[in-house]
Amino acid sequence: MSLASPLRHPDTRQPELMAKRAWWLLGLNLLIPGSAQLLAGDRKWGRFAVGATFVLWGIMVVAVVLTLVARPVALTIATNVVVLWIAQLGLIFYAALWLATTINALSLARIVRASPRARAPLAGFVALTLVLAVGGTGWAAWATGIGRDTLGSVFAGGFIEPPIDGRYTILLLGGDAGPDRIGLRPDSISLASVDAGTGAVTMIGIPRNLYNAPFSEDSPLWEEWPTGFDCGDDCLVSYLYPWAEEHPELYPKAERDGSTPGIEAMKDAVEGITGLPVQYTVLIDMQGFAQLIDALGGVVVDAVGMDLGINGGPVVGRIEAGEQRMDGATALWYARNRYNLTDFDRMAHQRQIQEAILRQVEPATVLTRFESIADAGTQVVRTDIPQSMLGVLSDLAVKARELPIADVELTPPTIDNVEPDYELVRSLVAEALAPEGEG
Repeated sequence: MSLASPLRHPDTRQPELMAKRAWWLLGLNLLIPGSAQLLAGDRKWGRFAVGATFVLWGIMVVAVVLTLVARPVALTIATNVVVLWIAQLGLIFYAALWLATTINALSLARIVRASPRARAPLAGFVALTLVLAVGGTGWAAWATGIGRDTLGSVFAGGFIEPPIDGRYTILLLGGDAGPDRIGLRPDSISLASVDAGTGAVTMIGIPRNLYNAPFSEDSPLWEEWPTGFDCGDDCLVSYLYPWAEEHPELYPKAERDGSTPGIEAMKDAVEGITGLPVQYTVLIDMQGFAQLIDALGGVVVDAVGMDLGINGGPVVGRIEAGEQRMDGATALWYARNRYNLTDFDRMAHQRQIQEAILRQVEPATVLTRFESIADAGTQVVRTDIPQSMLGVLSDLAVKARELPIADVELTPPTIDNVEPDYELVRSLVAEALAPEGEG
């Protein structure tokens, strides 16, 4: 007698045999949806469901192999809007198929004919199948949709671009907009230069109170400021952002290109300061930054002890020295605290937070907190990075986690922020980025 015979034509008078048969059918359905129908039900439907399962497995195998041998390509495909649409629809279809085969397998199993002591475990197994298999696939479809919408709302359109001189440069701006402020000024200014081969990151810290930022002759700011942004205390580099926002005619294409006059002006200033081209910008609202850290479950920092407050005001709290997990509010205080601290101290603390996030964001964290991270991202981030570049940059981010981050801080005593030597600045930057053995 073949294996299919007792499964398709069982002796219903034997409760123990019916219990074993039910376990076989329900277990096989969990592993390969459609297999229960092939063995004990509608074979045509079973072949369709099993075929769909093998197609899904094939896609997963290809995805794993592609990730192992060509990770940038895999990441680029995985962050494509059209691919995410197809993936979401496919997952919805598969969840519905798994639900249908599970319900039908329960009918075919005829657990009422099984021994009484097996009925409750069998029913529990079916419930577990629905939660883990059908629910898990449904969650994956939902998360895919959330991810697609987030990518579309945060990242710009455009094409994959090559690195310049073997590096990608990304300007990171931390905005200080808030209910107690008029407009926005960059509270944190950093230029990340990423080696396109190794992923090694060099972070160039630019003080927000840097004077006389220079511009190249092809910048729209050259005509207004040919000798640099040099009107004294009203011309700190961070003040350039609101100044440019009040002069949108200088950058008439900014809004069309998904940017702002303020961002474009900051790009021109940073290019003039460092001598490096700025390919992309990321603007993060500092108040919303706390929400993003909370969404990540906090961040571990080896903190410098400090009293919290505003210079001239009362102490409102304290952060103790030592390694600790900070929530969003604490991390924001740590990055922005001014009490008995200089702007250059704050730059160092901001760099600690930035590097800690880069080191500590794990795939498991993203999966378990996906919705809150996606929601925080859409609210606090504005960038002109094309979605098509996410695969390349994500791959470099993975590589960067395994390497030390080099810091170049353009701060006193090396660089006088009031009377900066920009030739020295560009020399220091070039030296830091020179291949090993050069410079």
